[in-house]
Amino acid sequence: MKPTIRTEADRDPGFTSWIGSLPAATGVAQCIHCGLCAGSCPLATYMDRSPRQLLYLAREGFKEDVLKSFTIWLCTSCYTCTVRCPRGIKVTELMYALKRKAIEEGLYPKRFAIPILAREFRKMILARGRVTESRLVLKLILRTNVMRLPRMFRMGRDLLRAGRFSLGGESIKGREQLVKILDAVEQEKEMAA
Repeated sequence: MKPTIRTEADRDPGFTSWIGSLPAATGVAQCIHCGLCAGSCPLATYMDRSPRQLLYLAREGFKEDVLKSFTIWLCTSCYTCTVRCPRGIKVTELMYALKRKAIEEGLYPKRFAIPILAREFRKMILARGRVTESRLVLKLILRTNVMRLPRMFRMGRDLLRAGRFSLGGESIKGREQLVKILDAVEQEKEMAA
């Protein structure tokens, strides 16, 4: 990735405060940039920024650079970085928090499947209480790469014939109770922030 020059004007002090308020951020200021997180990450070679670079940018308040990075979306939650960190920084937990923030702010790589999948999954859960995989995959393809649809048609047809998925939308009884629970979790997160 080509280095970009950043100035003080590019920093967002509110983002720095938000990072500092996260329980998972304990110790981020003491990061010694040893590189163990990047060196032990199985997907580091595919990331646009290493985990330590991302933590540094987050700590310094470069919100857009952090939230638009592919790195947070490639994290597989293997916790190797967290286990090996000599400062005990909860890197994986921070990656989760950054993913949520990127979705909230709409600052993620455009047409990248993972944030779109997360958003559509949440919408389906709120609307019906469960996910219909065929609809989820269709929405994902339509929002990321519609040209893949013809190539997937045959596989979808075969799965449908085998009874592996249905086209109908599925829902649960008592969906209102689930929505109340999810709303309570959201309120709890807001109060903690």
